[in-house]
Amino acid sequence: MTPDTFSIISTILEKSFHTPEQMIKHNTPLSDLGLDSLTLMEFVFAVEDKFGLRIPEEKLDPRQVGITLINLCNVIDEIRENHSPAH
Repeated sequence: MTPDTFSIISTILEKSFHTPEQMIKHNTPLSDLGLDSLTLMEFVFAVEDKFGLRIPEEKLDPRQVGITLINLCNVIDEIRENHSPAH
């Protein structure tokens, strides 16, 4: 996980979803962010849009219990590393 990835995700949570900073930790499960299922999906879409990528459901289903912010960061970094942006 790159620090930039976590920082960007943290900013999205704080600014767009009004998540208190103290809730945003590496090991925080997505299910513990205080977002309902629809808002959780909107959060994932916002992250995808910010990074210009799509997260395949087999890589990360945000409704799955136990998925943490660090898991999300790692998936994003893996996708970014393995796929160059479309031009």
